[in-house]
Amino acid sequence: MNALDRLRAGYEKFCEAYFSGDNSTFKDLVSKGQSPKVLIIGCCDSRVSPSIITQAEPGELFTIRNVANLVPPYTHEEEAYHGVSAAIEFAVRHLEVEHIVVLGHSQCGGIRALMQSEILEQKDSFISTWVSIAKAAKDKVNAQLPDASMDQKCNVCEQEALLISLNNLLSFPWVKSQVDAKKLHLHAWHFDLDSGQLAEFTPENHAAQILYHYSQSK
Repeated sequence: MNALDRLRAGYEKFCEAYFSGDNSTFKDLVSKGQSPKVLIIGCCDSRVSPSIITQAEPGELFTIRNVANLVPPYTHEEEAYHGVSAAIEFAVRHLEVEHIVVLGHSQCGGIRALMQSEILEQKDSFISTWVSIAKAAKDKVNAQLPDASMDQKCNVCEQEALLISLNNLLSFPWVKSQVDAKKLHLHAWHFDLDSGQLAEFTPENHAAQILYHYSQSK
């Protein structure tokens, strides 16, 4: 079975689960519209699907995915395209989500590209411009961990980049107003591909709180 046949077979199973029998999930979503409470900003990495990791049902998550799960700072340049910003705006101002989760992960290729700098030297690279959003995280890691291995630096940079994205979210005036009113809560999660561990990072203490580890269930 080739890759597309596998997806077609998966779609058939999806239809059996949601469009046959008494399952009214999509009928309700069509008639009532979507009303997710959570926006997840995740990475494009094929190994890190927010819906699969959280086992969310259709309609439960509003999802944005981009290289290295980054949030750009607020700007209103009319000639630029603001795909991520537009999606955040829709989630906050129109869907009125109650939580925004920036979901990072280990072995992130976008963060490694930032740390190794090779792709940043390609002047015609869209990736170069995009991952530079987290350049302050790279500079901090290099200054504080000059002798660490590249793998160690990348892991710490993944976490520092999450905090930059949280701060950038607060640069959007309608995000900050909702946060100040305690109607919106911001979270930074980091998923470890090797262990399955999920940790939360907060700007206040820059320390990880382990939300879940697979061994806890054993």
